Amino acid sequence: MKATTLVRALPLTLLLLMPARAFAQNDSDQNFTPAQLVDALNAVFGKQTDNRAVHAKGVVLEGKFTPSPEAAGLSNAPHLQSTAVPVTIRFSDFAGVPTIPDTDPNASPRGLAVKFHLPDGTDTDLVAHSYNGFPTATAVEFRDLLRALAASGPDAPKPTPLEKFFETHPIAKTFLTAEKPAPVSFGTLPYFGVNTFKFTNAKGDVTYVRYQLQPEAGAQYLTKAQLAAASPNYLIEEIGKRVGEGPVRFKYVAQIAEQGDKLDDPSIAWPDDRKTVELGVIEIDKAVADSDAAQRALLFIENAVPPGIEAEDPMINIRSQAYVVSFGRRHAAAAQ
Repeated sequence: MKATTLVRALPLTLLLLMPARAFAQNDSDQNFTPAQLVDALNAVFGKQTDNRAVHAKGVVLEGKFTPSPEAAGLSNAPHLQSTAVPVTIRFSDFAGVPTIPDTDPNASPRGLAVKFHLPDGTDTDLVAHSYNGFPTATAVEFRDLLRALAASGPDAPKPTPLEKFFETHPIAKTFLTAEKPAPVSFGTLPYFGVNTFKFTNAKGDVTYVRYQLQPEAGAQYLTKAQLAAASPNYLIEEIGKRVGEGPVRFKYVAQIAEQGDKLDDPSIAWPDDRKTVELGVIEIDKAVADSDAAQRALLFIENAVPPGIEAEDPMINIRSQAYVVSFGRRHAAAAQ
């Protein structure tokens, strides 16, 4: 399958014009733009050529999503009704470095993006990573964290800009310094969509949710000895072998907000005792032959949602437009 056949997204010009909340709804910098996020990522990881600004190393697979009987009770979105739809999956390592070894601690948190191909020919996307939370509450703070990282090299005077940032943003310090064990497989990690979406069902009932993707195989991690013996590309090699032996499945779960839960602050994880509803099962059964070309063609847009789903957290719209900026830049660079 050619890479171009994997993408049925809206034109970039339309994506840029999609309705969105004001970028600075809960940020203090009124001059902030999503392009600044891409610039800040490039300052940390190096300017991109034909790769993503972050989660640059990845692998593309295909499968299907089968909704649960309970899904339609939360949302009237077309892929949450009774019919299975095809999906395109991209697993990835963290960092904007396409050659980062899978064994590198900086390759975590891992990413999982899902493109649901809807019956009417459009797509809707899901983006998650393997850490339940985000380093900052807002996109402006995330830009400032990245700028502090870029300015805190080995020769930076003490206290470094990053150390100063950590003084007022302890959650960011926890996110960056928490141990994230290396997984046995991309298919043995739980993934979390840290931003909040508004679900509306056919009756007009509203529910606020965050996504979780729980592996059917359970969470499995390498020992230190196993990690030391693993190859730099062990995760990509392993997932290709695993789907060749049988489908890899994830439960697609909605965690339900309760009164008082933060809807616009992804740095605050909701308590584990919150109710969850299984939306269905994602079944991955095929590795794409030319994964490298496929992932260059793919663009995942979190706020390209069908009726029945709305972006509740303002960061969703900002991140989505940052992805568009990164996509445009890497394709412009590749064309030169």
